[in-house]
Parts: sequence; structure tokens; C-alpha cells
Amino acid sequence: MVARRNPPDEVDLFGQSAPASHAGGGGASAHSVRPPPNQPLADRLRPQKLEDVVGQGHLLGPDGSLTRMLERGSLASLILWGGPGVGKTTIARLLAEASGLRFMQLSAVFSGVADLKKAFETARKQAETGGGTLLFVDEIHRFNRAQQDGFLPVVEDGTVVLVGATTENPSFALNSALLSRCQVMVLNRLDDAASEALLVRAEEETGHPLPLTEEARATLRAMGDGDGRYLLNMVEQLLSHKTDVPLDTQALSRLLAKRAVLYDRDREEHYNLISALHKSMRGSDPDAALYWFARMLEGGEDPRYLARRMTRFAAEDVGMADPQALPLALAGWETYERLGSPEGELALAQVVVHLATAPKSNAVYKAYGAVRRAAKATGSLMPPAHILNAPTKLMKDIGYGKGYAYDHDTEEGFSGQNYFPDGMSRETFYRPTGKGFEREIRHRLETWSRLRDRRQS
Repeated sequence: MVARRNPPDEVDLFGQSAPASHAGGGGASAHSVRPPPNQPLADRLRPQKLEDVVGQGHLLGPDGSLTRMLERGSLASLILWGGPGVGKTTIARLLAEASGLRFMQLSAVFSGVADLKKAFETARKQAETGGGTLLFVDEIHRFNRAQQDGFLPVVEDGTVVLVGATTENPSFALNSALLSRCQVMVLNRLDDAASEALLVRAEEETGHPLPLTEEARATLRAMGDGDGRYLLNMVEQLLSHKTDVPLDTQALSRLLAKRAVLYDRDREEHYNLISALHKSMRGSDPDAALYWFARMLEGGEDPRYLARRMTRFAAEDVGMADPQALPLALAGWETYERLGSPEGELALAQVVVHLATAPKSNAVYKAYGAVRRAAKATGSLMPPAHILNAPTKLMKDIGYGKGYAYDHDTEEGFSGQNYFPDGMSRETFYRPTGKGFEREIRHRLETWSRLRDRRQS
């Protein structure tokens, strides 16, 4: 590990020294004095060492990225990306202590340019005395591009080790220039095992077992939704409830209100879930598709948006393998418009199942892309004269309609004439698969191709 210097001070967003035992912002350093028992349980259980942080073994385990970085004595500027309650602030504080750096904290929600300048000046004064500063910026994605650019010089010259925390995808939320100077560390949402570890710690800290059946205990972990802080807050509510018998799942649900699903219709989670729905339908998994459909509805998604995406899917991914998929998607959309919620959502669920179980073909989608490219490449070629109408004598005289073969007059109902422009060789854009209705289409096209070759030879 990095050689330890004196325990680091902590500085609030105005650059004033704060006691090293201060526990605000989601974490506490290892030399901190435990808060008194009347403090919130989440505060009392903040990890005192990096190895005590649960659920982030890929970063803090024996072979974790941050562990190796500390062993080398080369803590880089970082972006900690993860959901709420997974330990971002705690990790930043403990990294400062493990590296012997002064911990300074800003919140992008409450800070402006003046606060950034004051923080940088404080860090420069610290550097002049031989000390280093870890500047932790919570919700760093809330800073605009100009403010984010303000970090570049102090990160480059080593004035601060920047540790930014964000719940948003850094690829979209942060400047590329800032990202290029930081390593992005992805924090996992707490899984079932990590949540159980927190419950055990809570029981040890309070000296009281949770009054729950095993099934209700599992439900409590699920209600935490990967957020350790929220889970411990629920534990605190639960322990304040006096009961002589363990609560079952129903009693627990009545006692604790489940928070709304994390979902924001204009953020990354929206795109992640619609991608999951789309790919589940493409993968012919109706159960997974229904699950993601329901997740989006529970998150407050507009059912019309889902109807539009399913209509697109019917044309793009099912296509001619099941020609009824597109009109069914439109019918489901219209049914929702007529019935509204919640009855109309059942029609959309039916569309989800139909699309997921339908044979799939993107042959029309691929053909459309190919023919668009060909149309751009061939410019303004005219149709061949024999398929042009000739309503005037002049047009007949110059060959319009000459030699046109009326397909219905042939024995097979197929003339085999050329319909591409003169000067353009025949190309095959649409290649039907052997799936669903396209098997029949492919058989027809193969038959017509043989007739065309025979008549043109």
C-alpha cells in the first residue's frame, strides 16, 4: 500500500478545514470515530476500510483495479460511475486516506465557478507545503462543458487528484477532454450477496435480528434495488417497528413503501431498457420481452412510445417472414388509443408476444438500405422505353411502350422482361430468408428467375 503520511484533513466546498471524522457525503475515513448510536444507521455502518466496502470486489478486492493502483502508489484521477448507494463517496474518502491526501469535496449541484477557483487555490497552497489533495466532485455530470474544462489544468499539473462521481454514462455526460485524463471505474449495483452482508452488519451493529421470515428477508433485499443506503434506511424503519412474530412478505410490504423504479425517460436508462426490449423480441424470447415492456411501463414510459417502437420492429425485424406482424402492431397501437390505460396496455402486451414469437427476417430492411445506395449511385437513369406509357403519337413514335409484354397474357402470368434502366445491369437487392412466409416468397422468386433466364437466353 501507499506509504501513509499524516491523516488527511477534509475540506468542505468553501475550502474550510473540517474534522477528519466528518461522515457527511456518504463515507468515513478509517481513523474516524464512530458516530453515536443516535446517528442514522447508514452513517454508523459506513466502511472504515476499503476492504469493508461491499459489492465492489472488481475494484477493491485483492486483484481489483483500485487495489493495484494503490499498491503501485500511483492513484490516478478517476470517474466513479454507478447508481445511488453503491459507495462512490465512501470509496473516494477512503482512497484519500489510503493515499495520504487531503480530502476536499464539492457538489456540482451546489457549486459554481467561484467555488471551483477557491478549491483549486486551496489545493495549490496544500501542494506548496508538500501535501496533495484529492478533490471529490459529486454529481460531476451536472457541471457544464466550460466548468468541466476548468478541471483540465489542475488535473494535468497534478494540483489535484480528481475523483468525480456520476450516476450518468460518462461517455455522454462528460467532456471527452476530461475523460481522456481520467480512468472510469464502474461500480456495480449491490447484488443479493452484498445486500445480505449489509443486513448482517446492521444486525451486529444494533444487536437485534431483523424480525423477518427468510422469504421476507429476501424481499427486503430486493426492495433495496441495489442501493445500500436505501436498504439500511428501510432496516432502520423495520427495527423501529415492534412485533412479537417475524413479518412475512405481505406484512413487510405493508410496513415499508417500495420506492419508484429508477427510470428517466430522457437519460441512459431509457435507452438501455428499450434496447433490452428490442433485442429480447429479436431473440424470440417473449418472457424477457414482456419483462422489459413491463419495466418501462412501471417506470412511467409513455405506452405510445412503446407502440411506435414495436411498429418499427415489425417492419425491420419481422418483415415479410410474417406479413401480419405490421398490421397487428398498428392494430395494437390503435387499440391502446381507443381504450387508454390500463386496458389498452394489454393489447400492446399481445403485440410484444406476437413479435417475439414471430419468424424473423430483416431481408426487406437490408434490401431497402442496398437499393437506397444504388439509387444514389446511378443518378438519373430513365426507365427502359418499353415500360413507359405512350399517351401521345410523338411518344409512340420515339419508342415509348414498344415491345412491352403484358404479363397477364402469358401462360405463367410472368413476362420476364427487364424493368431496370438501360445502362444498369440487373441487381438482386431483396434476398428472402427461408423463415416463415418468406419460404413461399423465395420459392416464387426462384421460379421467376428460371423463367426470366429461359426467355432472355
